[in-house]
Amino acid sequence: MPADSTVSESASLRSLIAPLIAIIVGLFMVILDSTAVNVAIPVISEDFHSSLTLIQWTITGYALAQASVIPLAGWMSDRFGAKQIFIISIILFVGSSILCSFAGSAEMLIFFRILQGLGGGMVTPIAFAMIYRISPAESVGRIMGIMGVPVLLAPALGPIVSGYLVDYVSWRWLFLINIPVGIVGVILSILLLPNLPKKAFAPLDSLGFMLAPLAFGGLSYGLSEGGEGWTTVKTITGLTVGAVALILFVIVELRSKKEPLLELRVFRSMQFTLGILVQWVLQLALFGMIFAVPYFMQRLMGMSAFEAGFWSLPQAIASGIMMPFSGRLFDRTGARPLVVGGLILITAGAYMFSMIDPSDSSWTFLLPRILLGLGSGMSFIALNTHLIQAAPKELVGRVTSLTSAAQQVVSSLAIAGLTTFLVSRTDHYASNGEAPVPNAMTHAFHNTYQLLAIIAVAGLLLAITLKRPAPKDADLTPGEANKTPVIVME
Repeated sequence: MPADSTVSESASLRSLIAPLIAIIVGLFMVILDSTAVNVAIPVISEDFHSSLTLIQWTITGYALAQASVIPLAGWMSDRFGAKQIFIISIILFVGSSILCSFAGSAEMLIFFRILQGLGGGMVTPIAFAMIYRISPAESVGRIMGIMGVPVLLAPALGPIVSGYLVDYVSWRWLFLINIPVGIVGVILSILLLPNLPKKAFAPLDSLGFMLAPLAFGGLSYGLSEGGEGWTTVKTITGLTVGAVALILFVIVELRSKKEPLLELRVFRSMQFTLGILVQWVLQLALFGMIFAVPYFMQRLMGMSAFEAGFWSLPQAIASGIMMPFSGRLFDRTGARPLVVGGLILITAGAYMFSMIDPSDSSWTFLLPRILLGLGSGMSFIALNTHLIQAAPKELVGRVTSLTSAAQQVVSSLAIAGLTTFLVSRTDHYASNGEAPVPNAMTHAFHNTYQLLAIIAVAGLLLAITLKRPAPKDADLTPGEANKTPVIVME
């Protein structure tokens, strides 16, 4: 490379340091908060004297709110300006964080968490879109690699920070801590972010925007109420409303003559469809364990919140170590070997969890946690790249919005469904004469981990069918496809 070219690139990178810092502050805060509440669930449930079925909506509602606004991020940026929407999103996130910290009941906390999700859901896609627009073409890969650090680090630190605050301060500080960080983020964004030009925008798909939350919220509600009985009015109403709204949503999106909220025509590619099904199964299995394991540690093993949060670190480290190797191997092997290998590790980890009893040492969690981390690190980048390459050329630009929103929806369904399964299995064993705690609940958790292992095996069978997309279907090289990292909730 010529010397003047190197100097020019270095100068352009230095000029981006200030806006990158502004973006990273907001991005790190939102991603950190997305994993922090998991560890606090037992304490929050006890403080509000609420059941697990109700309190899980602090996570489910947050994920669904994020999913509902992710497809809007691009439209809002084009309509009002990326910088302006980024700042407003952070303000909404911080304002709702304050409300969360003063919640007087579980229902209030759930409502405020939904507001928080509406703000947080906009931050991540807009952050990466802005970085892509302000970065020199020859440096995009390096800069996106830098941005991958907070994406990997924040989910790893979330449970640890959460555990410390829950044990030594108060769970309410999970939200109050966002105030100073958010204020700094807003000030830096106002001062340092460039005013990017607005773009031409299509009319908003308002009907799709109304149907999507109704569909996914209804299904999640029906699943969560299933723990009280699958024939109750609440369960049937939730599932029916959700199913009907989902069918209408699909019809509306496929028939839309303007730009749809989610581009469902991409499912015409068989390899894309297989890939996203595997991704959903992988997300369901992983997020189910991320939700269930800390609760098991605290509720049945007597660990503190900090201890339970700390044991998420081996999984995050293993995932971070494996991801770069997965990206390099993809060029040689394609997605199938990596995804199959990753799901084998995840299946083994889930099964090992099902063998742990409350009387066992906390060190028994080390190996299965590492297996989960290696498996997710091996699988996610490969799947993300496969999905972009398998999408029809004219629809590649809409893939990230679809997959990001779908991951949030699947996460919410995983928590709602697994909570229902856990409660129903606990009731089953208790009705057979076992003590509800710890015996019945221990067996219920074992069944839950076994179910997640079975789900991972189903994903493994689907992953065997993955093939390299034909060159004519690929719009991006593997390196370019990896510029948009997948956010893995650790």
